[in-house]
Amino acid sequence: QVKLVESGGGSVQSGGSLTLSCEASGLTYNSYCMGWFRQAPGKEREGIGNLDPDGTTEYADSVKGRFAIAQDNTKNALYLQMNSLKPENTAIYYCARASASCRSGLRPAKEYEYWGQGTQVTVSS
Repeated sequence: QVKLVESGGGSVQSGGSLTLSCEASGLTYNSYCMGWFRQAPGKEREGIGNLDPDGTTEYADSVKGRFAIAQDNTKNALYLQMNSLKPENTAIYYCARASASCRSGLRPAKEYEYWGQGTQVTVSS
């Protein structure tokens, strides 16, 4: 059974940090583009960043310098380190696996084949 499970969400004050985890089962991810997305209430799903199998990362301008994607192949896990969080970062955060490598740039949601159920992040002012 293919599964991506996010965890680590919660409530934090503005300026705080959180690390989200995404554990994969039933699939391999270290040969494919892995991405993080978020969706705020009333807004479209937004790409935050992606990690290519070659280790290259790409980030949305809104999170550059504050968010970082990492992976642990021994645990089949992907992480999103989020620093200097802002109230506008409140959203449900999703990890996803594409059907190919990232190639270059921030890949759109339509290129992702598998999705987790999401984890809520709430940032208060």
